Amino acid sequence: MTFDDNPATADPHASAYDSPLGDEGHWAFGSTLLDLQSDDPLAGVDTTVAVGVDHSALGAYCLMLGDDALIMSQQLSKWTAKAPDLEEDVALSNTALDFLGQARLLLARAAAADPSLVPAMPEGSPVPAEDALAFFRDETEFRNVRLVEPDNGDFASTMVRLLVFTVWRLAIFQRLAGSQDRVLAAVAAKGVKEMTYHRDYAARWVVTLSQGTEESHRRTLDALDCWWPLLHELFQTHPIEKSMSDAGVGVDPSVLNAECEDVLATVLAAAQLKEPDVPQMNGPGGRTGTHTESMVPLLAEMQAVARAHPMGSW
Repeated sequence: MTFDDNPATADPHASAYDSPLGDEGHWAFGSTLLDLQSDDPLAGVDTTVAVGVDHSALGAYCLMLGDDALIMSQQLSKWTAKAPDLEEDVALSNTALDFLGQARLLLARAAAADPSLVPAMPEGSPVPAEDALAFFRDETEFRNVRLVEPDNGDFASTMVRLLVFTVWRLAIFQRLAGSQDRVLAAVAAKGVKEMTYHRDYAARWVVTLSQGTEESHRRTLDALDCWWPLLHELFQTHPIEKSMSDAGVGVDPSVLNAECEDVLATVLAAAQLKEPDVPQMNGPGGRTGTHTESMVPLLAEMQAVARAHPMGSW
C-alpha cells in the first residue's frame, strides 16, 4: 500500500491503493472524449443500439446510472462556497461537475434508447430530453440508489459517503468500459479517470480525519455508522441490471461485493477504523423507485426553477 498511515508525513499525491494515479487531469468535465459543451452531448459517438439489445432495458439501465450521478452531484454541489477551505471548495465543486457530466450523458443515452422514458413537455418546449428527465420526473420515477439521497452532514460524513460511492461506481465503470454499447463504454472510459481521483481524494480525507483530532475521529466514526446501512443495497441486482449484464452491456452489481469490501477494508485499516456493526437497510430500494424521506425536498430544490419556467431556454 502506497498510502502513509501517518497523516503528518503522508504524501498528499500518493494513492490510497496500490495503483497510483497517472498524469491525467484530476477532473475531466468538458474533455474532448465526449463534448459536454455541445447542444447534443452524444455528438460524435455511435449511438446505434447493438443487435439483440432491448431498447427499453438499455434506457432503464442508463437511467439508473444517470440518476445515481445526478443526485450525487446535487448533494455535492451544496458544498460550493461552504467547504472548510478554498481548496476543498474547488475540489468538491469539480467533483459535483464530473458527476453532472456523467448524468447528462447517461440521461441522454436513456432518452435516445427509449424515448418513452422522457416526460411529456409543452409543445415547442426547448428543453432537451436529458433535462426533461432530470427536472420533470417525480420521486417514484427516479431509479438512483438511496446512498446518494440523504443530506451531506458534516465534512467527515461527506468524505465517507464519497468514498463508499466512488469505490462502488469505479468498480462498475471499470467493467462497463468493455460494454457492447458504445456510448456506455465511452462514458465509462472517461468516468474511470475521474472516479479514480475522487476515490483516492475521499480515502485520503477519511484517513486524515480518523487520525486527526479526537473530534475528527469521532465524526468519522459517526459517518461510518450513518452510511454503512446503505451499503448492502449497492450490491442488490435489479432484473434490468441482470438482463443488461447477460447481454454484455451492463454490470451485475452483486459480483462487485467482495472487491469493494476489500478496497474499503484497506482504507479503514489505514485509518485505524473497524467496519461498523450496524444493521443494513432492507426492503425495496431506489432502483424500484422507493426512496428515503430526503428525496422529496431534494427534488423540490433541484427542480424548482425548471418547473417554474418549463418553456425557458438557458
